[in-house]
Amino acid sequence: MKQWLETRQVFDTLAAWHTDGVACALATVVRVRGSAYRHEGAKLVVAADGRYVGNVSGGCLEADVREVALRVIASGIAERRQYCGGSDDVRAWDLGVGCEGTVDVLIEPVTTARAAERAALAAGEAFVACTRLRPGTDIAPDAGAPPRRIVVAGRGSQGAHGSLGDAALDADADAAAVGWLADGRSRLVAHGDIELFVDVLLPAPRLVICSAGDDARLVARLADEVGFRTVVADRRPALLAPERFPVSVRRIECDATTLAEHLVLTADDHAVVMTHDFADDTGWVRALLATPVRYLGVLGPRARTARIVAALAREGVMVDPSRLYAPVGLDIGTDGAEQVALAIVAELLAVRSGRRPISLRERRAPIHAAEVAR
Repeated sequence: MKQWLETRQVFDTLAAWHTDGVACALATVVRVRGSAYRHEGAKLVVAADGRYVGNVSGGCLEADVREVALRVIASGIAERRQYCGGSDDVRAWDLGVGCEGTVDVLIEPVTTARAAERAALAAGEAFVACTRLRPGTDIAPDAGAPPRRIVVAGRGSQGAHGSLGDAALDADADAAAVGWLADGRSRLVAHGDIELFVDVLLPAPRLVICSAGDDARLVARLADEVGFRTVVADRRPALLAPERFPVSVRRIECDATTLAEHLVLTADDHAVVMTHDFADDTGWVRALLATPVRYLGVLGPRARTARIVAALAREGVMVDPSRLYAPVGLDIGTDGAEQVALAIVAELLAVRSGRRPISLRERRAPIHAAEVAR
């Protein structure tokens, strides 16, 4: 989910360099076989002067990818590099690839500001960027030409931009986009004698934190860093001062009764109630129970949440206990606001991925197996 925010940062940088006339190249992971630190769709943009933003591995592949990118900038010809971890697990990890992982990276010269992708990212709209390649190490169907691509945003052809160089192929990609978006995975797709890299970008999940207090600041900062689109709602304007939160965190001055005027919450949203005020927390829980949010966490002891539930029951609001994550957070032995924030965000990630929290040494399935929920 963090890939959405990372991709936006990469494309914003790319556009800024393009506007300034700075030559640059874009590296994208197009295939991963086995285990790897990053996955299909991870990106790195490199400027001719050596600056770069983003990453395509745990850090060890970047030096070589940047070197190739500088060569691509100079030649104007895209390259596809394969990095193989081999059979030595430790060596593979040291290389930044992962255990027995093989990673293919497409490095291409940037010829446009990628306006279609940036518009979809800014609007929070899911989209597919489909790039035409040849199998193996060849890149473009036409020697020396940059790869051709089509971007399909939203629903079908109404959001299509660009071309794969063939009207029938464009139509096929347009028709397949709905399925690709539903699947949610970026990957290579065989299409006759060519390959299509299908880069699927789904909006990051949203977290609403009902409080702007000091401990809520820590949750907001950490949630923002791991990729949630974070919203802080509070009726106290002084606590919503811009300097208290990262710039990417949305701040809303409201109470529980007016939250719906600012946000339409869906079954893909998450919320945490943590004002430390019993009446306020009761109001926020009441308001959020009327929405389909998939995660509703309540900070505080179990007995306090029971009092909130009892107060709502007296009002005729019946609470399904399975809807509440209370006390909120994973049981990791927390001590202090920072650790509580970590426990909360860790639980959010586990719920988001459909995982039962355990130590990785106890997990028998591959670490990067497909998530149950995206």
